[in-house]
Amino acid sequence: MDINHVKDGEISIIKINGLLDADTGPVADKTIKKILEGNCLQMIFDFSALDYLASGGLRVILGAVKELRRKGGQVVLCSMSNFIKEIFEVSGFNSVVPIAKSVESGVEQLGVNPV
Repeated sequence: MDINHVKDGEISIIKINGLLDADTGPVADKTIKKILEGNCLQMIFDFSALDYLASGGLRVILGAVKELRRKGGQVVLCSMSNFIKEIFEVSGFNSVVPIAKSVESGVEQLGVNPV
């Protein structure tokens, strides 16, 4: 697993590559928490390169969503394969967190203008 973080204006874009499961979840959690320590209120998770997601990975994403909402922020999940999207639908996450087709449409959903 590899995590890339890009700040685009007010939006933090997190791209997760590879597997997000019980083995890689703690590393992802630590990385995301470090990003959340900054002035991050708008976050997009780009799953275009995510190959596999397990319950440990779902917990990491849910933790980030809860923390951002506690701070008054927003999260959008985007660019996921049908397999990953199905995991979010079966788990019920799609009713809690907005899912966009692309990073660009995620930015539109957030209603924030990147720089």
